[in-house]
Parts: sequence; C-alpha cells; structure tokens
Amino acid sequence: MAGPLAGVRVVDLTIAVLGPVATQILGDLGAEVIKVEAPEGDPMRQIGPMKNPGMAAYFLNINRNKKSLALDLKRPAARAALLRLVAGADVLVHNMRPQAAARLGIAYADLAAANPRLVYAWASGYRPDGPNRERAAFDDVIQGESGFAMLNAGADGAPRYAPMVIGDKICGYVLAGMVGMALYARERTGRGQEVHVPMLDVMAAFNLVDHLWHGVFGEPEKGLGYPRMLTPHRRPYATTDGHICLLATTDRQWRNLFAALGAPELADDPRFDTIEHRTANIDALYQWLAGQIRTRSTAEWRARLDAADVPNGGVNDLAGLVADPYLRDAGFFRPLDHPSEGRLVTMPFPVAFSASRSERNEPPPRLGEHNRAILSALGYSAAEIDAITSP
Repeated sequence: MAGPLAGVRVVDLTIAVLGPVATQILGDLGAEVIKVEAPEGDPMRQIGPMKNPGMAAYFLNINRNKKSLALDLKRPAARAALLRLVAGADVLVHNMRPQAAARLGIAYADLAAANPRLVYAWASGYRPDGPNRERAAFDDVIQGESGFAMLNAGADGAPRYAPMVIGDKICGYVLAGMVGMALYARERTGRGQEVHVPMLDVMAAFNLVDHLWHGVFGEPEKGLGYPRMLTPHRRPYATTDGHICLLATTDRQWRNLFAALGAPELADDPRFDTIEHRTANIDALYQWLAGQIRTRSTAEWRARLDAADVPNGGVNDLAGLVADPYLRDAGFFRPLDHPSEGRLVTMPFPVAFSASRSERNEPPPRLGEHNRAILSALGYSAAEIDAITSP
C-alpha cells in the first residue's frame, strides 16, 4: 500500500537526530523525502560502526526512505536549485537557528510567497520570539534546562542525563505529527503555514504533565512533583533470580495484587485503601512490596500476577530487547538489503493504518546518490548539474 502521505514531497534540510527522526517518519508513511545535505554530509554519517565511510550505523538507523541531494548552499547556483525544488514541494523541514535560515534565504517569508501551499516546519532549542532564539541547544542542554536531568538524579542527588537523546527523539515525533496536522489544515484551507517546535518548551510540558502538582492551582510553593514517580523505591523489584516490573493503579488492581502476595487484608488498611492514601504512603507501600517480591522467582511472580490480572513484565537489557520474542513475533525488526552496506536491520515506524498502510522500506541513501535524478527532474541539463554539484 502507498501510505497516508503518498504524493507528499518533503524537502529535508535537517541534520543530527531530531529532524531526521521526524522526516524518516514522514518517509515511512509514504512521503517522498529529499534530504538536502552539505557536501560533507550529515554529521551522523560518521557516528557508530560502519562498513564504508559516511555510512555509519546511527545515520542508517534514522535516514531510510529518503533520497540524498548534496548541495553547497553557499553557492548561488546550488541555492537557486534548492529554491526550484522547494517551489514544487509540499513540506520543508529544517532545524537551523533563525539567522542561519535567513542567511540562506530560506526563512518562511522568503518561500511562502512563491509557494503559498508550503508547510514550513522547523525545530530549534527555544521560541523564535524569545530572548534565546539564537542560542544553540543540543539534547544535553535541553535535558538540563527542562528539569529532566534533575528528575533523573542518582542516589547521590547529582543530576544525570538519560542514556539517550530523549529530547531530540520526543521533539522529532512531535515535529512529524505537527507536519501532519498542518497538511490536514491545508486540505481544508488550501494554504500552508509555518510550524515551529521549541525543544525546551516541549520538554518542559512533557515533564510537567506528571510534576506540576500544586502548580496546577498556582501554588507551586506547596509542592511540585508526583510522589509516586519520585520515591526512590519506584524501581524494578528484585526477585530470587532477577527482576520484575509491575504496577497496580486502580483499587481493583491493588486488591488483586495484595491477594496474589498473600496479604488481602491490606486492601482495607487505611494507609492503602484508596489512591489518595496510597499516594500519601507510597514509600511504605513500595518498601513492603519490594520485600514480598524478593521471596520468589521472576517466573513464579509473573504467573501469579498474570492470573491476578496485574500488569507486569520482565526487565530487558539491550541484548534482551533485540532478542525479545514479542518483538520478533511482531516482525518489529525487518531485513533490508543495501546496495553498498549489505544486509541491514531496520525498525519501520510501528503504527498501523487499516486502509493506507505503508510498506516502504527503502535503504538510506549514499551522500549525493540522487543528485542527477532530482536535478534533471527539475529541468537542469547534465552540464548544469555538473556545475551545481561539482566541488
């Protein structure tokens, strides 16, 4: 099937992680994505194991279903080619700071007059109308400023980064979703628009869903943070042979859990009989729970908890995740033969559409692989293409 975004042309000027994650989702869902790269290529081409220069694992994992057009946008002819490409596009995506886009002549105001149907989507660290609009911001910076690093503090109280670029990936998913929203609005109005995703604002909102607490009522001095999320006792529970994750939330689930643990009377304990009381006494509750779980094996507890209809699961490390039978059975990992890199393992976007499912799984492009095909389709002659793309 063609996918819900079949027929949509996306000009992708992004690098690193946030933008390429967003545009890969668009490509996975059927859009034609043309990745415009500098002559040296996206820096992610150099990060991770590789079989050939410029084709590192990180790049391969976030740039499938795209074509590569290598242009030096500091050269007038190359910039003119980009503008010709954008004139016939549906979407442009970038993650530059505002001044950089303005210098290249690709700010929204520069492009909207020539292509009023263009959805112009971009992400940066901060709001474009705020004092930090030109500050550089990468994931580590945003993890700190958004409160995430402190929420993830270690036992010593020192802030810690998540072991992944969590802000980049979350904001990339948001950016892809907002492109879809803007395309839907265009179908109703006939006009495109500018869409901006500020990383700090998105991650602050993401974190405060749980933790605004008394701040919801304008009284942050009375306390911020959801106690159940912040207790040091919220962690996978040790069993006799490993660990298990479990979570009861409703009164019914807690009654079932207490019964499965051999202590049904705790369901009527005034400390634990309602959500409000359990939240107020979460440290004591989770400490008691940890002590009980420590008495049996993971398999025994999983069988008991499944029988009691209490949500539970194992704890995978990365190797376990890659070998997880659920993911294997679902076909989560798909083989992809690359013309230069051999057999790759890919993870297509795992969202199902019943009537417009996309089955695209095209290999990530080599740098400039599609120069001639793209530029000739724009009307350039072979000599002109050589002049535009030659060093």
